[in-house]
Amino acid sequence: MQTPTPAEDEEILAGVRQDPEAQPLTEEQLAGMVPMRSLRGRPKVPRKKLLVSIRYSPEVVDYFRATGEGWQARMDGVLKDYVARQPRRQSS
Repeated sequence: MQTPTPAEDEEILAGVRQDPEAQPLTEEQLAGMVPMRSLRGRPKVPRKKLLVSIRYSPEVVDYFRATGEGWQARMDGVLKDYVARQPRRQSS
């Protein structure tokens, strides 16, 4: 794709100015724009999850996998509920 010449650019802008629904962005609007790449991905969370390697019995993994997509998040939820019900332990 080639950049338009100044004459072509002016012709394009003249056409845009005639269309009330397609006005060029104001300097204020341009200044408030955010690059698309900064909007990609999941939102940042204050407490990131930790990546660990752990072994579970096949029955446990099979059960959660059978619940469909998102099984790992459900497994995490079950473990969080268990932890919440336990009395706090004193650190050594």
